[in-house]
Formats: sequence, C-alpha cells, structure tokens
Amino acid sequence: MKISGPVLDRNKPEIIAKLAAIAPRIAKKDPNIWGVKSEAATRLDWIDLPTRSRDLLPQLDALSAWARSNKLTHILLCGMGGSSLAPEVIAATYKKELTVLDSTDPAQISNSIPKNLNEAVIVIASKSGGTIETQSQFKFYQKIFLDSNLNPTDHIVIITDPATVLDKSARSGGFRVINADPNVGGRFSALSAFGLVPAALVGVDISILLDDAEKASRKFLSEDSPAISIAAALFSATDQIISFCDKNSNTPGLSDWIEQLVAESTGKDQTGRLPVVIDEPAKEHTGLSVGFVKGDFDLVIEASLGEQFILWEWVTALLCHLLDVDPFNQPNVTEAKDRTAKILLDLDKGSFIFPKPTYEDADLAIYSNTSVKSLTDFVKTPATYFAVMAYLTRGSDDEIAKLQPLIFSKSKRATTFGWGPRFLHSTGQFHKGGQQNGAFIQITGESKDDIKIPGENYSFSQLIMAQALGDAAALSERNLPLIRIHLKNRKEGIAKLLAEIKKN
Repeated sequence: MKISGPVLDRNKPEIIAKLAAIAPRIAKKDPNIWGVKSEAATRLDWIDLPTRSRDLLPQLDALSAWARSNKLTHILLCGMGGSSLAPEVIAATYKKELTVLDSTDPAQISNSIPKNLNEAVIVIASKSGGTIETQSQFKFYQKIFLDSNLNPTDHIVIITDPATVLDKSARSGGFRVINADPNVGGRFSALSAFGLVPAALVGVDISILLDDAEKASRKFLSEDSPAISIAAALFSATDQIISFCDKNSNTPGLSDWIEQLVAESTGKDQTGRLPVVIDEPAKEHTGLSVGFVKGDFDLVIEASLGEQFILWEWVTALLCHLLDVDPFNQPNVTEAKDRTAKILLDLDKGSFIFPKPTYEDADLAIYSNTSVKSLTDFVKTPATYFAVMAYLTRGSDDEIAKLQPLIFSKSKRATTFGWGPRFLHSTGQFHKGGQQNGAFIQITGESKDDIKIPGENYSFSQLIMAQALGDAAALSERNLPLIRIHLKNRKEGIAKLLAEIKKN
C-alpha cells in the first residue's frame, strides 16, 4: 500500500495525535468511541474479519463445489447497498462474470433473467432479511423457477443474519443459507459472507483478499498509519465534497463502494462528507480529489482490493469520530423505507393523490417544489451540490448518466449521479441527514412492461415509483429544492434533456 499527495503535508499534528489515541481503542472494539448512544456495541466485528472470515472457507469451498458439479455457471446477486457493491467491485477487479440486480425497475428485473435457468445460481443477500427490494426479487425468482419446472432450492442461495425472518423461512423451505456475522453492519461487510459468497461462486480466490486485508491491518496502529493520515485529510482539507476517480486503476468500481460507505456513515446530524464519483480525472473540481493511480489528485491511494476494503472501513470509522457522528446507523434510510410502505398502502386503498405537473409535453412531465418549469432553470438554483437520481433501467437508459458532467459544467457545482433505488442505501442517507445544501433532480419513467410481485398487492413499477415519491416527499419536507422529470418516452425524453442542457 502506498499513499501520496500534497494534502498529506497539510495534515494538522493535533488531529493526527487525536486519531493516534483513538486507533488502539478501535482495534480493541471499544464501543464508546462514537458516544454512548452509538450502535457500535453490535457493529465492530468488521475489525477482525480479515482473520475471522477464514472460518467461512470450508463453507465457501463446499458451495463452490456444489455449483461446479451442477454446472451452475451463471451467478446473479440480488442485494442492495453493502450487499451488492462489494461483490460487484470484487468481480470487476478479478474480471469475473457477476450479474448484480439492485433495482426494482421492471425492465431491469426482466433483463436480469438468465437465458438458461438450468445454469443459474441466484444469491439473495439481505442483512436484515426484510429489505423490500431483495424480498421482492426473491419472490420473483422463486416463481420464475417454478414456472420453468425447476426447484428453486436447487438454484437459490441465501445470505442473511442469523434468526432473521428470511433466515427462518429459507431454512424451513429447504434453501441453502449462509449466515453472516450479525455484529457487522451492511456497509462494513465487504470481507464478510456478503462479499465473499458471491466472490467464491464466480471463482475468486478469497484467501488473497483476506491476506491483503490482514497485512494492511497491521499498519493502522503504526506511527505512519495510512488510515490516520487519510482520515485526518478528509476531515481537515474539505468541509464536505470529495471526488473519487478509479479510472485506469486495478480496482474498477471501488469509488462506488467507497461512496456508499462514506456517505451513509458520515451523512447525518447535518454534517458529513459527500463522495462524488467521477469517470474522468477532472481538471477542475470542487472539494478534495482522490485517485487510485498516480495523477493530478490531492490524494492517491495505491493498493490491492483487500487492502482498500479494510483501509476505507478504518478511515470511515476514524473520520466519524472526528465528525462526532455514529458511523453505524442510517436513520434516514429507514425513513425512506417507511415512506415507501405508506405510499404503497395508499395506492392499494386508492387514496394516494398523485401530484400535478408544472410542465408537460409529449415526452416528459415536470414536477417541482420550486417555480421552475425546466431542468435548465433548475440548474441555476443556489446549491452546494446537485444530485441526479435516476429511477430508470441501468444498462438500457445509461445515456441519462451524461447529465452528471453536463450539469457540473453548467453549474460549477459538485454533481453526483445515482441509480434509484440503489442510491437510497448510499448517498440517500446523506441527502437527508448531511448538510442541507443540495438540490435534487429525480428522473422517473414510464414502464412499458410491468411485473406483478408474487404475493403482494403491487407491481415492480408501483414499487419503484413509491420509492421515488417517498424520497421526494422526504426531501421536500426539508425544504430542499427538488425537480422530478417523468419520462413518458424514455429514449426521446433523455435525448431532450441532454440537448436542453447542452444548448443552454
């Protein structure tokens, strides 16, 4: 592992000294570091996962052997937040094929179905066992297998904490279940069963990940601790915005994993650090810039993936101590879930009142809690950052991501991009719990082909719309500027938005 960059020379000795006193307490799993009301007492086992996760090796070897012997070569992971982002970056780093389903968009659900179900393993990953997206996907895939005269228990693997509703029902239903450590939070679970089960199934040698993480862990209490140096820089060198770029690095996708870890951990009590994932190194940017290969960045971290995982978990825990926030809770993620459930209930009762657009044409309709009637006008809104939140089909509607650099170019404000609903388990916490200075651009779209969720009174299109509207309500109640652009025609609507921003 090697860290470098001009920002390190500006670290304050008193901050380094403060963290140096805290680091040994983290290593000893002292839950009082983040205050007596912190969830730390039941969330600190991530610290020794580099060694303890070796206990999983016999289970993982047996699971991999089962998949190989049954010629189950198509691995699909259903999970949200920490349950999907770590396996995704592991697969990308080791150039393995892994399909990740972290959406409730009906087209994305349909696109995820393996061409040959006989060769498929569906991994259902939910720490709580009650994640609405993952539960819905589980029900969907059980029906898919049954409709194809296949036994779901021969093709579905469950990862969840012990004694969850999912754990109990899956075991009673005859499914293969691997329990994760209940004392590890979802976003700190990269080196737990949530990260390692999918990795093992796609053929990654997880011993390398664990070896590298264990080796890195030995440096965190040293005099030149990289974790302390980075945490001090993230605290002192910026008051909010950090841009991350992993282009040309040996860990593609790492920025997305860090985004979730840092945003959801720090973004509460109206403080925090907001990661902005960018595809290209930016000559002009806001805040602090972080890269993973040598380049024109304020901070560069060159390391293997195992080292990066444990490093950033330590960095985040240390940074949250400096910010005086609990790194292990996510109160506003729970808020979004509750609002979604309420809207779904109102839809079922027929009592939900749909908002009226402020502008509408053949391709799109615009809704806003401001007086603007176009995206161009909204981008003029005073804000520290803009967030583009696309409740669309990842893989099909990818052109919408071009809004991020275009809006940054026009506004000169940091601009994030997130696929909905997956960002609700990531930057969604920061939007509502962090500094209240963002402006929010929601993109929703018509679904040509809907899918009923087995056993529920609602469909996937209704679920994703409820998630979008619930989050919009939460942002509006905070008097944060919001525009929702609903695409009646996705292709034409996206093209129109891009052309509008480019023109103006």
